[in-house]
Amino acid sequence: MNLPNKATSIRLTDLSSPPMRAFHMAWLAFFLCFFSWFGVAPLMAVIRDELHLTKAQTGNSIIASVALAVFGRMIMGWLCDRIGPRKAHSWLLMLGSLPVMGIGLSHDYATFLIFRLTIGIIGSSFVVTQYHTSVMFAPNVVGTANAAAAGWGNLSGGVTQFVMPLLFSAFLSLGAGAWWGWRMAMFVPGVAMFLCGIAYRMLTQDTPAGSLEEARARGEIAPRTRSGGFKEAAADPRVWALFVIYASCFGMELTVDNIAALYFSDYFHLALTAAGFVAASFGMMNLFARALGGIVSDRCNERWGLQGRVTLLGCTILGEGLALILFSRMRVLPLAIGSMMLTGLFVKMSNGATYSVVPFVNKRALGAVAGIVGAGGNVGAVLAGFLFKTASLTWPGALLILGITVTAVSTLTLAVRFSETDERSAREEIEARMAGLVAATAAAGD
Repeated sequence: MNLPNKATSIRLTDLSSPPMRAFHMAWLAFFLCFFSWFGVAPLMAVIRDELHLTKAQTGNSIIASVALAVFGRMIMGWLCDRIGPRKAHSWLLMLGSLPVMGIGLSHDYATFLIFRLTIGIIGSSFVVTQYHTSVMFAPNVVGTANAAAAGWGNLSGGVTQFVMPLLFSAFLSLGAGAWWGWRMAMFVPGVAMFLCGIAYRMLTQDTPAGSLEEARARGEIAPRTRSGGFKEAAADPRVWALFVIYASCFGMELTVDNIAALYFSDYFHLALTAAGFVAASFGMMNLFARALGGIVSDRCNERWGLQGRVTLLGCTILGEGLALILFSRMRVLPLAIGSMMLTGLFVKMSNGATYSVVPFVNKRALGAVAGIVGAGGNVGAVLAGFLFKTASLTWPGALLILGITVTAVSTLTLAVRFSETDERSAREEIEARMAGLVAATAAAGD
């Protein structure tokens, strides 16, 4: 994608330029989707008791919450290539808000499972976020832009852990009762999502220079195809290596977001609110950790090129696996919290480092690559969910198995290679855009 007017820097206070408007709307939309997606998790202790869920049924609901996003992310990547991120995101927000608000209709295990499964589709918001920032920012800062937008969106995985119990408590104080309390609490993020969908349609555009169709007409984007580039992306082994890698980092983030509150409640006997605050510390690390992965990746690119990005990814995945093993062995609360935070640092840096590589794999099929790799995160969470529903396996034992698996997966980064042509193309684009920026600045000064 040789798009003009891509941003070569990130100016957070700039709300007038299309790239920065897209950046802020993208992370805000993903924040609300992620918040709604995992809004049920910190309330599961209450819901489990009310609906009389068994361990297996609780595990099934965890799996259901991430399963549909596997397909949703692939579809969203295809849609972004065909209709653009503006329409794709706005429709996802408005339609996805309906099951979020509607989950209050659950009255037994079956209906609750259906709603949790349906809500999972909004997890595909991530792919649109990454696509939109990838087309808006130049190669010298795209890693930072992707990681910051996704990280601030993922931040809601921590925010929801303490906000939802507080919302639940607020409705209890108004006399709603436990039965109504968690249902009314879920209505709040649903409404926010719907309003954000309207704002996204009004305030953003597909590319720095206009709509996707206009960019195609100017020859800046490849013509639309029936497959949307999916076949081309799926034929690249590097895409599937990144699929597995992302399953091992973002998949673990989703897993910990889903189980953390219950884990600290059951194994360390914390109350609902206290367990929520502890679990929130894991998600809150997205405030800086995912962006840090992108920032360091951009610095590695400056010194060692695209392969420097991949090497960083291998190191962070390895660190994540070792930290997860350590977390699984902790039995003292302060040590368990500390090791969980260390795990979170590497998990989120790995997330950011992965999507600092994605924009360079296949620029003609960016949406398809982003969708396939993003789906990997949900596949990882689904597979991990089966460990936590196994009656003969304790949750610390499940975490140990995951840690060993992630450590082994770090070797897959050796399969992600870039040719000298790829390296040269990335360098030339950075040099051209920076030269254009200097020329424009000089002209403005004259």
